[in-house]
Amino acid sequence: MASLEALTRDARALANGEVVLTPSEAEVARQMTICNACRYCEGFCAVFPAMTRRLEFGKADVHFLANLCHNCGACLHACQYAPPHEFAVNVPRAMATVRGKTYADYAWPPALGALYKKNGLALSVALALGLALFLVLAVMLKGPIWGAAQGGDFYAIFPHNLLVGLFAPVFLFAVLALTLGVRRFLREVNPATSGAPASGDAAAEAAHDVLRLKYLDGGHGDGCHDEDDAYTLRRRRMHHFTFYGFLLCFAATSLATVYHYLFGWAAPYNFPSLPKLLGAVGGVSMVIGTVGLWRLNLRRDPLQGDTAQRPMDRGFIALLFLIALSGLLLWWARGSAAMGLMLCLHLGAVMALFALMPYSKFAHGFFRSAALLRHAVEKRQPNPIGLGAD
Repeated sequence: MASLEALTRDARALANGEVVLTPSEAEVARQMTICNACRYCEGFCAVFPAMTRRLEFGKADVHFLANLCHNCGACLHACQYAPPHEFAVNVPRAMATVRGKTYADYAWPPALGALYKKNGLALSVALALGLALFLVLAVMLKGPIWGAAQGGDFYAIFPHNLLVGLFAPVFLFAVLALTLGVRRFLREVNPATSGAPASGDAAAEAAHDVLRLKYLDGGHGDGCHDEDDAYTLRRRRMHHFTFYGFLLCFAATSLATVYHYLFGWAAPYNFPSLPKLLGAVGGVSMVIGTVGLWRLNLRRDPLQGDTAQRPMDRGFIALLFLIALSGLLLWWARGSAAMGLMLCLHLGAVMALFALMPYSKFAHGFFRSAALLRHAVEKRQPNPIGLGAD
């Protein structure tokens, strides 16, 4: 229960038109104040150089720093004030709690932000399987699902225009919702990060840091900590497998769209066509990455991060795994009696990802990229307090 002193302070702040921090935001501000006095972890990641440019931590500062944090755990393992010390400094957990809240706070439309709290493993898998079942029943209205389109033509089961009509609106809504959510985030943190516009150099640096997952190296290049004190690059590598596998699969789909509309070449494409090659390599990469991330998530130290968000994390990992595996199985089953069933499973998983995309862990990549961009902009400006590295 909040103390009378805290309630009085909040009431006074509201009366003066000030922004009141939530308990989780206030905890980040408290820990950053301690860290700012210590600075042992100053070279670990982008959070700490950004921290040294501040003497106070308002809501926008806290949201910015929380999305800069990659939850690698290096600072927790190095901290002399970590639990059981009375200061109880646990930056990864405090940042993760606020970071998850920012996804919901900036969600568009705002009413759907509550989906972040319910977006767990069961919901993600159930939605994918439910959509797959719906597609199976739709096929069965025309005949048996087993043995449908044994010639290997996907469009004999679902016409191309029907698939476009089903998937395009959901995908476009997801892109719109994510874009508007990140735009709201940037509108708040821009003034707190110097307010300067992004230059080409800053954008290039941010893109470099995003594509390399620079801040999963622990600040020294040896990696982060998992279940023990040993350094490891496993999290970074599994993220790379997953991230670049997804990009390759997306490139395969985009290229297939160009083939269809620009050249009139209809799918399915045979190996070694470029869409097939990109999709196969991307699918295998995603399977490796998601299996690795699932294993690391299960073994993750409960002190690192917000354990309440793990169902959302695992739901996202499971969806990506299901998409990759079903895509590879669909390739294997092409022309067989099982092709129709595999096609429905794959399309159901992809549709579920699109539907949940703006309200799942998928959003963290966009918010973190925006935070890294603002960090790259801010560090190029004069330090407002004359402390720390510019």
